[in-house]
Amino acid sequence: MGGVEPNSPQDCFQTMIKSMLRSLSLVAAFVACFAGAPAHAADIAAGKAKAELCVGCHGENGISQMENIPSLAAQPDLFIQWQLVFFRAGTRKNEQMQPVVEQLTNEDIRNLGAYYASLAPPKPPVDDNSDMSKKGAQAAVGRRCASCHTDSYAGTKAVARVAGQRQEYLLKALHDYKSGVRSGGGMAAMADVAYPLSEEEIEALAHYLAHL
Repeated sequence: MGGVEPNSPQDCFQTMIKSMLRSLSLVAAFVACFAGAPAHAADIAAGKAKAELCVGCHGENGISQMENIPSLAAQPDLFIQWQLVFFRAGTRKNEQMQPVVEQLTNEDIRNLGAYYASLAPPKPPVDDNSDMSKKGAQAAVGRRCASCHTDSYAGTKAVARVAGQRQEYLLKALHDYKSGVRSGGGMAAMADVAYPLSEEEIEALAHYLAHL
């Protein structure tokens, strides 16, 4: 049949943005940051320099070596920008991130988004449990993860890259979405997906995605 597939990444992105805009605090934060921003290209070199603030936790070249700290390399530009806005506005909370984002200007946020998006993604570890990966792949299909995160799970626009992300971080994120601990930042769609997941599905999904 013709027309746009109802669960295409474009539709998913639009749905996600509508969910974001339902929160007046997010609208205010985004408008305050970018409504009056000058229309000039982000400066990747400046973003790299500013990212020195991030290296201690998120690693050199955006590849985390610390447990439960996500890699940022190759994350979509808008995803990085949105998350930094959420942290700075207090919509998404983290004790380690808060003092960092308070130092960031709107231009810093644009530059950081461009810098991390320009980096090569992390290389996935060797898959030591192919049966678990198969279960994870089946869970990803069943939950239609690719409809937002794309077929390669590389993310797009404001949707995160999950391919090659640290396994224990993915596990924690899914648990946080399921329990409602992580509910800010316009991520109602993820809470809806994660809530019905079984523990077996969560573990399999985290393993599968981490090894892509």
